[in-house]
Amino acid sequence: MIEARQQILASVRRALGRDRTPGDPSVIAQHIAAHGRGPQPRRSQGDHAALVERFIGMASEASATVESVASDAAVPAAVSDFLGRENLPARLVASPALRPLSWDERPLLDIRFGPPEDKDLVALTPSLAGIAETGTLMLVSGADTPSTLAFLPAVHVALLRKRDIVGAYEDGWERMRAAAAEGKPPRSVNFITGPSRTADIEQRLLLGAHGPRRLHIILIDG
Repeated sequence: MIEARQQILASVRRALGRDRTPGDPSVIAQHIAAHGRGPQPRRSQGDHAALVERFIGMASEASATVESVASDAAVPAAVSDFLGRENLPARLVASPALRPLSWDERPLLDIRFGPPEDKDLVALTPSLAGIAETGTLMLVSGADTPSTLAFLPAVHVALLRKRDIVGAYEDGWERMRAAAAEGKPPRSVNFITGPSRTADIEQRLLLGAHGPRRLHIILIDG
């Protein structure tokens, strides 16, 4: 069975003109460089200021909430204030990548860094990119960015730099490849548009069906 499968796949590769070594990095790089883009929707185009506004609008339409802060230094206060406004406990679990932020300025905020546990209600993660055409967050997994943080807790707070907002999904993949070129590629890439939802039962929209029921995005200017 294995030999027959290999023969079939080899025939497919030859027919596609890809009969060179499948794992050859130079072959893969050439394919990516030569691979053209498909049609780009109009809402994925425009200057960066327009893309930021479009991202905010599309994310809001998808039931996410969005706020802006001036710099990294303002993030702990923004997170703490959000928890207070929503009557949530001042406790959360966060990606280890966010440990360097000035959390000491909010001593009443109980924050743990690492993967989430069943008891965790709120999670905080960074984002690799924001896709303006759909208001979507692009998250990558890694030792400092556990992917479970974006799915297990009921409330997901995501950080996104405005400079990382791009127009189309293809732009997001380019950023991922550029980041991977500096290290190892992520094991998984997750696209998140608003909180988890379903309308499978009687076409009634239910938030939080398969993940967080609330998504709050903090945009960082600096």
